[in-house]
Amino acid sequence: MSILVVGLSHHTASVALLEKAVAGTADRPALTRDLLAGPNVGEVVVLSTCNRVELYATVATFHGGLHDVSTVLAGRLGVDIGDLAQSLYVHYADDAVQHLFEVAGGLDSMVVGESQILGQLRGAYNAAAELGAPGRLLHELMQQALRVGKRVHTETGIDRAGQSVVSLALQVGSAATRPVAGASALVIGAGSMGALVAATLLRSGVESLTLANRSGIRAARLARTLETPVDVVRFDDLPRALRRADIVVTATASTATVLTVETLGDARPQLVIDLAVPRDVDPAVGELDGVHLVDIASLGDQAHSDAVAVQAEVTAANAIVAEEVAAFLAWQRSVDVTPTVAALRARADEVVASELGRLSSRLPDLDDHSRSEVERTVRRVVATLLHVPTVRVKELASSPNGQAYASALRELFGLDTAAAAAPAVFSANEAVAPVVTTTDGEA
Repeated sequence: MSILVVGLSHHTASVALLEKAVAGTADRPALTRDLLAGPNVGEVVVLSTCNRVELYATVATFHGGLHDVSTVLAGRLGVDIGDLAQSLYVHYADDAVQHLFEVAGGLDSMVVGESQILGQLRGAYNAAAELGAPGRLLHELMQQALRVGKRVHTETGIDRAGQSVVSLALQVGSAATRPVAGASALVIGAGSMGALVAATLLRSGVESLTLANRSGIRAARLARTLETPVDVVRFDDLPRALRRADIVVTATASTATVLTVETLGDARPQLVIDLAVPRDVDPAVGELDGVHLVDIASLGDQAHSDAVAVQAEVTAANAIVAEEVAAFLAWQRSVDVTPTVAALRARADEVVASELGRLSSRLPDLDDHSRSEVERTVRRVVATLLHVPTVRVKELASSPNGQAYASALRELFGLDTAAAAAPAVFSANEAVAPVVTTTDGEA
């Protein structure tokens, strides 16, 4: 089985298509089951954030796996597979490992260096593991990806050089309107992104902060975690809160529009930031006099400029990724040869058992001591003969194109590796070691 990645992100898809993709992958258990039902798919992990939807799978064949995965994704999104293909990217085998490690290191994010993706990868794996969707290969791949991400953030300054989507949006928006310090701010949404927005605004020196959420309990809980007193309002009080706000930031999980021209009424906040996917804010809000709208789509160029500014750290991070990709591929090749070695040893055991059976038939009067000595001698001879080739084939398998040696061994001895291979099953509890992450970046 080989690793296949099929995805779309802010690099390849429009905001509208990303919105549809995020909504279409909301029911990850159902999507995972649909993917596993494909005849060419063996293992699955679904990663879905505000900026990307990626399906990681192990597949028997490239074309068969790509057809199965793309068909399921197109069906989930309700789009023609031909139209969807124009926005998809595909990575296979070694390239798939490279891509995931770059994602984990924050190298593929809209804001280079963000580390929220690590928590999202961990959540994606654990969700898949609860369904029994990953086997040994994706288990090890995701484990290693998390270690790579942590190493990148520990050994380089990429996370300090980069910045969160929240900070970037505030920087872009305040440059076009007014400083954040001293402003009155309203945050709509009390989820993880809303919490990040609120904390960032308070650190930036807002004069007052109001939280609005459909669930007053959740907003009140978030307010208690903040060191500075904030106001909490329900959606019923949104018009009044909007009239008091200089800056409005929306970050809800709603699939419907939250802020429209009608919702604003006579309120005219100077800056409106929409960090939600799907959008919270009707684009028409940005056409109102005196209102500047910043959303995910408008951050692309600025995010690219920031990536250029931290090129030295990116180069260092890429070096780590390259090293870790080589190590993982060497491990994968060595693991791939294990069934061949097991099958060879099993064949040897069969031959030894058969010959010892013949010996018993030919020499029925052989005493037990002599019989044991003969058996030990035969097994020792066979083990000695097999030792060097099995050690060498494992060593050679870790080199590029090393699978050719295992293939030759299978051909020479007519080995059945399927009979010697046992499937590995992992639970969510053993999925990944704890990883320290911050709450910046992809939503």
